[in-house]
Amino acid sequence: MAGVPFVGLTGGLGSGKSEALRALGELGAVTLSTDAVVHELLGGDELREIVVARLGEDVAPDGLLDRSLIAERVFGDEEARSWLEGELWPRVGRRVAEWKREVDALDPPPRAAVVEVPLLFESGMEAAFDSTIAVVADEDVRAARAGARGHASAAERAGRQLSQEEKAVRADIEVRNEGTLEELRQTLSRVLARLEATPQ
Repeated sequence: MAGVPFVGLTGGLGSGKSEALRALGELGAVTLSTDAVVHELLGGDELREIVVARLGEDVAPDGLLDRSLIAERVFGDEEARSWLEGELWPRVGRRVAEWKREVDALDPPPRAAVVEVPLLFESGMEAAFDSTIAVVADEDVRAARAGARGHASAAERAGRQLSQEEKAVRADIEVRNEGTLEELRQTLSRVLARLEATPQ
């Protein structure tokens, strides 16, 4: 029996990868966001103690880790960022593997299991997936979306990420997202059909 296609989804800031993940869920895939996993991990006791011990009590006002304060502290500090990623990524990987086992036990099986990983290639996680998708959009479209969400400079936030062109080259499937949500759904419906037809 062929397994459920296990797919890594990525894209640059403002490309619409979160909309793509939502659409894939509506089309019959089961989905997981590693951003949500990170949020969950940072809300737990284990990581709070580790992060506070390294970065100081002020990153946890009211006893809860503040993601924006942590980002400010490690942004531009290569050593601190590498340390934080070294703590986070193995835990995220274990959570994704646990989720995949749960998905494999589903009956009937979903059309695909899709995990959104913003730093898919940067973290080296692409090897874990059967296929990878990069969502891309023209720079002016991305800048407008990022600006609408209060991210003043997409270029600045994306500075430590691969360019979207490089993500697209590395991915198995490139999905352009410059039109309507309905057009994105139609494209992703074709992608799912293609994934289902590919032996895993």
